[in-house]
Amino acid sequence: MSELVELQPELTVITDGLRFPEGPIAMHDGSVVLVEMFGPRLIRVLPDGTKETIAEIEGGPNGAAVGPDGMIYLCNNGGCFTPADVMGMTFPGPFDPSTYIGGRIQRVDPASGDVVDLYTECDGRPLRAPNDIVMDGHGGFFFTDHGIRDLAQRTSDLSAIYYAKVDGSHIAEVVFPVEAPNGIGLSPEGGTLYWAETHTGRVFRRSIGEPGVIEPAAPLDTSIVLYGLPGYQLLDSLAVDGEGWVCVATLVNGGITAISPDGSQIEHHSTGDLMTTNICFGGPDLRTAYITLSSTGQLVEMEWPRIGLHVAHM
Repeated sequence: MSELVELQPELTVITDGLRFPEGPIAMHDGSVVLVEMFGPRLIRVLPDGTKETIAEIEGGPNGAAVGPDGMIYLCNNGGCFTPADVMGMTFPGPFDPSTYIGGRIQRVDPASGDVVDLYTECDGRPLRAPNDIVMDGHGGFFFTDHGIRDLAQRTSDLSAIYYAKVDGSHIAEVVFPVEAPNGIGLSPEGGTLYWAETHTGRVFRRSIGEPGVIEPAAPLDTSIVLYGLPGYQLLDSLAVDGEGWVCVATLVNGGITAISPDGSQIEHHSTGDLMTTNICFGGPDLRTAYITLSSTGQLVEMEWPRIGLHVAHM
């Protein structure tokens, strides 16, 4: 059985008033670039909390990453959620087909704010609701397609993990089927891909054979599950720290669940926000964790117990 440690970190609010923040990227100048899913926009938050709009984004921007060309690559869920305000907090509400524009991967020029659709389909199948993204350092990136749950129609997508090139030349489905995949990340050496399924509360892992290629898993190979959370806890986006711990934003039991590389040790860093959606690492010594608290519209920071991880192109 994994050992669980409950922690109550000291959080510092950098800024608030955000419309469901997600996809933070810690920049070298001390700012944090992130999306507001219900903005919808891509913004820069300066160290003093000042907010600057980089680009207005139609649909529903989610995960974000800096590419090898300095451009920002976005997962756009197409506006598959509608904002639901409950007692002053914001939650993802039901799917509304009248406002949905289709899922897509986009490239944003942070200097000009120009937005380009890079991918909208794979092998003739439309992307449904791309959610999170990680660059691999080889000119490409992995991303999750969370899929759509249409309660009115009582349907739910079977979705996939994809690999694509930043130049728009190649996209491929590398894992199928998966159930509402959300966060995605790479181990420090780049040989293991992790992703989190929201509704099952599980973190999966698969080996990477060569850039963009996932090694086949044997039937009934239980090692592909790193950890499954007990009780009613849902999983959102994730980051991997410098010691290989998988740090997953946790919904309902609001906080960051950090899982050791072998799954034997678990930390829960409580934030008090039911919609704790994402984490990234930055600061001069990579010991600062930036966390998005989406129901309350805040970007906060805390000291992380381990050094963070230099992600590709940063």
